[in-house]
Amino acid sequence: MGARRVARAVLGALGLALGAQACLAAPLVVQLRDRQGAPVAGAVVGLERAGEPKLAKAGTQAEMGQRDRQFEPRLLVVQTGTEVHFPNHDKVRHHVYSFSPTKPFELKLYLGKAAPPVKFDKSGVVATGCNIHDQMSATIVVLDTPNFAISDAQGRVRFEQGGQVLRAWHPKLPDAALLAQPAKPEGGTLEWVLPL
Repeated sequence: MGARRVARAVLGALGLALGAQACLAAPLVVQLRDRQGAPVAGAVVGLERAGEPKLAKAGTQAEMGQRDRQFEPRLLVVQTGTEVHFPNHDKVRHHVYSFSPTKPFELKLYLGKAAPPVKFDKSGVVATGCNIHDQMSATIVVLDTPNFAISDAQGRVRFEQGGQVLRAWHPKLPDAALLAQPAKPEGGTLEWVLPL
């Protein structure tokens, strides 16, 4: 009987300590810079954490519409497994496609919401265009995490707590690959120089 009480007390204390540690988790601030030290605005940054699902919940959806012969938004960030709808709000038909290895797809000429959604089931960068209107282009960045943001004018992104791996992409990077950088599980500030 006494041993059980001691075991319960130890487990209870351990639970309180772990709970307090989780409550004290510090935010993670990522400062992005180019090779000259200037802040990098407009970069997509994702933070992967141990134990969090890589795939979005079933039924997760997003939208990249077409209006005034442009995609809106021009940059869309989604978690892997998300279905993206491409509604056409114009009065002309669009033919949306991508040849990107991450997710090649084609939605032939359509108006309105007739096109089926596209499921993005692999992480990476997807360049999207319209086969009819050459000026139409957009990018979909697919990440294996629900934690993502776009860097502000000062090149900063803030997450509520740290994690294991950061992923980043910027339109001026030489290729369409996601960059990787170890993160800080304990939070704090992390400087990341992108090859720009």
